[in-house]
Amino acid sequence: MEVRVRYAPSPTGLQHIGGIRTALFNYFFARANGGKFILRVEDTDRERYSDESLDDLYSTLDWLGIKWDEGPVVGGPYGPYIQSERFDLYKEYAEKLVEMGKAYYCFCTPERLEEVRKQQVESKSEYQGYDRHCAHLSDSEIKEYLRQGIKPVIRLRVPTEGKTTFHDILMGDITRRNRDVSPDPILLKSDGFPTYHLANVVDDHLMHITHIMRAQEWIPSGPLHVLLYEAFGWEVPQYCHLPMVMGKDGQKLSKRHGSTAVRDFRAKGYLPEAILNYVTLVGWSLDGSTEFFSKEALEKCFTMEGIHKSPAVFDYKKLDWFNGQYIRQCDDKRLAELITPYLEEAGYVSSPLSEADKNLIAQIVPPVKERMKVLSDVVPLTSFLFRDVPVEDKATYIAKGSDEENTKAALIEGSEILLAGLKNGKAESEIEEDLVALSQKLGIKVNGVFQPIRVAITNSTVSLPLFDSIRLLGIEETENRLKRAERLFEEK
Repeated sequence: MEVRVRYAPSPTGLQHIGGIRTALFNYFFARANGGKFILRVEDTDRERYSDESLDDLYSTLDWLGIKWDEGPVVGGPYGPYIQSERFDLYKEYAEKLVEMGKAYYCFCTPERLEEVRKQQVESKSEYQGYDRHCAHLSDSEIKEYLRQGIKPVIRLRVPTEGKTTFHDILMGDITRRNRDVSPDPILLKSDGFPTYHLANVVDDHLMHITHIMRAQEWIPSGPLHVLLYEAFGWEVPQYCHLPMVMGKDGQKLSKRHGSTAVRDFRAKGYLPEAILNYVTLVGWSLDGSTEFFSKEALEKCFTMEGIHKSPAVFDYKKLDWFNGQYIRQCDDKRLAELITPYLEEAGYVSSPLSEADKNLIAQIVPPVKERMKVLSDVVPLTSFLFRDVPVEDKATYIAKGSDEENTKAALIEGSEILLAGLKNGKAESEIEEDLVALSQKLGIKVNGVFQPIRVAITNSTVSLPLFDSIRLLGIEETENRLKRAERLFEEK
């Protein structure tokens, strides 16, 4: 049996971490088993549908390097792969269920349904939901409704007795009483639009899906879907409901934890290989210790057995660490290309790049590579090269444990040591030793000397390494900035 899995998002919002993890698990499972990864667009919710969301779906998968074997754009033998282009199929299969007595026409108006709901609430009835008013209409009654021009919905005839069980690869057998399943849910609306349940089951069957890997929030829908498969007489695919993605506070990951849209991570400067690697580890592991995987490695080693049952935590700091590691593995030429858009957007370099800009970016790459967590970090790390905004608050120059008097002395004497050493061609390591000796002479910590010098040169407490900053800035400009800082501390 060929493994066939699908990612079937609704284009009603941007691709988020939880959804993309579902896509990655399906993709890697298909690749590791020599199967097919199908992309299906479930766009029946026309009120919330947006072209932007559809474009974001395609561009996100493309950015991550995830190619689908069948689906929109690429086609395939079981298309179309966009649900809004399959409405005739859904109507056909809903009508088949009616013919088999497994579903029926319902002509109840919204007003009647609301009145039934109110009565059930007021009477605190144990039975809540549709009262099956139209479940046993005669042919003549149906014809009369149709003659009046009333368009029906089609409802599934759910058994009122017994239980329905489906097997989940992770969770085991899941059983629900039929009476607790949504009472006779609508399959086809009066306007011909299918509900999620009908379209989902029909498409999975016709597209020969063998394994359904989706979020655990869909577990309650499992029994209903199994009842639909049984009503049609179709084989039920294997289910694997994936663990929830949580924030560090134990709540489902959402915007309150930070950005969840992949597009936002991309804009901030996360690399696709870092996102792909880390997100795959959110709820899956190979051996409990290996952390770094290339896409090619995951395409070979991903197994369903490695998926965790318990909820998985998405750690933004861990992602930052992963991204930093991948940045440091980057080839300098590629990294120069990656950071250029951020420098252009900040107005630091021209677009298109001049030769001078290209040379400067090439010089920037080695020192920033060791400092960046995300690509956009290049802007604050290098701003001192492009915009000279001196720090005028003396407190910023003063390191923890030092004071204004010692900071002034460290700045004046340290500047003299630094500039003399640079002009005389002294080794950087020796200059550093001299500055450490100065801290001992003044009786302060080493950072009490280096911080005021760094702030004077880079206008920031967070910057590139000191000597890298000086090389990029030039000795003359370095001296100008040091003297300016000295004057600040000489003012009363």
